[in-house]
Amino acid sequence: MGRLTIAAAVAAYYISLAYVASLFPGAWATRIAEVFDALCTTALLRSTNVIMAVICGVLVHDLLLCIRPEIGKRKATAFAILVALYPIHWFFTFLYYTDVASLAAVLAMYLFCLKKQFWVSAAFGAFSILLRQTNVIWMIFFAANGAIAHAQCLYVKNNVRYENSELTYKSNKEISHMDNKTTAPGFTEEIWDTIFKLWNSKCEVLIAFIPFAMVLLVFVAFIVWNGGIVLGAKEAHVVSPHFAQFLYFGLVSAAALLPWHFTPSRVSDLFHWCRKNKTYSSFAILVALGLSLIAVHFFSIAHPYLLADNRHYTFYIWRKVIQVHWMMKYVLTPVYVYSWFSIVNILGKSQARVWVLSFVLSVALVLIPAPLVEFRYYTIPLVILILHSPVISNGKLLALGFLYAAVDLFTLAMFLFRPFQWQHEPGTQRFIW
Repeated sequence: MGRLTIAAAVAAYYISLAYVASLFPGAWATRIAEVFDALCTTALLRSTNVIMAVICGVLVHDLLLCIRPEIGKRKATAFAILVALYPIHWFFTFLYYTDVASLAAVLAMYLFCLKKQFWVSAAFGAFSILLRQTNVIWMIFFAANGAIAHAQCLYVKNNVRYENSELTYKSNKEISHMDNKTTAPGFTEEIWDTIFKLWNSKCEVLIAFIPFAMVLLVFVAFIVWNGGIVLGAKEAHVVSPHFAQFLYFGLVSAAALLPWHFTPSRVSDLFHWCRKNKTYSSFAILVALGLSLIAVHFFSIAHPYLLADNRHYTFYIWRKVIQVHWMMKYVLTPVYVYSWFSIVNILGKSQARVWVLSFVLSVALVLIPAPLVEFRYYTIPLVILILHSPVISNGKLLALGFLYAAVDLFTLAMFLFRPFQWQHEPGTQRFIW
């Protein structure tokens, strides 16, 4: 069930071990070669993803405590279990795909970047790129925001004495005015402030983030040597302007995180936000709707694999939902827009606007060039959303966990007990995401 374009780095690991062993004739005499053969059994190779899934859970737990220490260990554990039960992630835990290992590498890269262990973070970034080439975007995303945070820390450290001395000469009224100005800057001011702090600390930031630059240079060299980012069947994975994919991610993610996005209180919050910023929000909604209609009309790609491979659930979603009527793809545009507005609004409550913008751009860069609709591609940005979503009640977490578990059991039953045959190809086929 694997694709040629999936870089099976774990398999390469085992093969490389066997190759190294073959260089030493004595090793074969001592039956070490048989040990390597035993390591390549189907069951053992698939078990690597089970181990990676456990590592993912630990990393989600540690990331939550790093990003929001006040959340507590119990709540962090509940979120980690929720991520483990997320249907697409859970399903591929039991198959030999690189998705789970890719997620683990990306989460490790993020964790060590937050801890300012940049060499370790870049090493995990390089490993994640070996597993999935588009992970280079997430490396740039983490490195860029890490560089901004690093520059801000250096700025505060270098200027704290100066600021304290300056404050002693200001009146309370001036201090209050300054605080009001700095706590809620406009988007333009935030960008200029970020550029100013990065420029002030440019040497320190460049030295600290050299590891990421080295990985990026090697990746660029690989693209030049390979003639593109795609491995394997390049003709089946040509980079395409698939803007509708960006919209699909918004809806799938908002639906997967139902208690955060599709509740009466959430709809009410967004409505009040729109009323509070009537001119801006009205303009933004109209522009978003217009761009979404253009995206679904001109840039909605039906890949041959999507139309022909009836093993995947996306095959049925495409036929039974999006293509059930010619109007359906247009009818769904308000839901796409609502989903993205909800995502951006929630992220904006805990993150700087530059961070939110860079996240949206990263999602676009990862998904828009991909012509094939695959929910597996959505897992990494969705987990990042979970890490930065507000804490919800235990009851809602439990309900969502049970919903995930029900979907998991359904997909497992379909995979195990509903096999089918293709007339044009021998072998047993099974339903997968």
